[in-house]
Amino acid sequence: MTKTKTKPHFSRKLLAIPYGLFLAFFVLIPLLIIVYYAFTDDNGKFTTEYVRLFFNDGGDGFFGFFKSYTFKTIMRSLFISTMSTLLCLFIAYPVAYIIAKCKLKNKSVLLLLFVVPMWINFVLRINALKELFVWMGTYNRSDTWNMINTIIGMVYDFLPFMILPIYTTIIKIDKSYLEAARDLGATGARAFVKVTLPLSKAGIISGVSMVFLPSMTNYVVSNYLTFRNVKIIGKLIDDYFMGDLWHDGSFIALVLLLFMFLITWLTGGFKEDSETVGTRGTALW
Repeated sequence: MTKTKTKPHFSRKLLAIPYGLFLAFFVLIPLLIIVYYAFTDDNGKFTTEYVRLFFNDGGDGFFGFFKSYTFKTIMRSLFISTMSTLLCLFIAYPVAYIIAKCKLKNKSVLLLLFVVPMWINFVLRINALKELFVWMGTYNRSDTWNMINTIIGMVYDFLPFMILPIYTTIIKIDKSYLEAARDLGATGARAFVKVTLPLSKAGIISGVSMVFLPSMTNYVVSNYLTFRNVKIIGKLIDDYFMGDLWHDGSFIALVLLLFMFLITWLTGGFKEDSETVGTRGTALW
């Protein structure tokens, strides 16, 4: 009898192995290290001391936390990220809409104008912006100007991340929906409010999450543009780690991670958007 040679069976599941290893080494293991340091003392024993220290930072029990430096830093970070996100949205949506609706054949060229600055080194771009503020006389002028400069820097840095998903969403909206709205007597403005805006919600949510969350921790912008006079939560965590206070820094990092998880869950980042029917796969990410 002749033996039949069996061909090696290749499964597409094998392609997930490199990605799984990457997640394990660069996401899961670092996360477990943060959890370990957040709930252990210097001797490696389990403790909730750093939970108590976090919420009792300002003294006077739990309510003293709202007077603490940590709470003020968190509120400052929330304010900066909220304002940066709103400004990015107000600038990015009209830009993305105009580019998506223009009749030029090479729309990607216009879009490329907003993406090209991202190819330049990040620190170099922020330094160039700092020199512009120095020339304008607004660099480290006052606490108010430091806050404004930080927000401008965040918008300058993250604006492309808001434009790209919104543009990708709008350009893939089925034109027949707008034509049907016009046939039913809707004006251009009403068709935009009732059709385009709701169908572009997936891109808006994607852009908001890609701007709001990173702008809370990108302390390089606040350091360079305010001479380190505006401290956000990312810089606070860095100070703890640089000061060899790994346990305190790990717990604050864990709190920030849980907060980001909550924001992502509330914005529907963990589920497929059922309202994208008719947009032909609108979400960019």
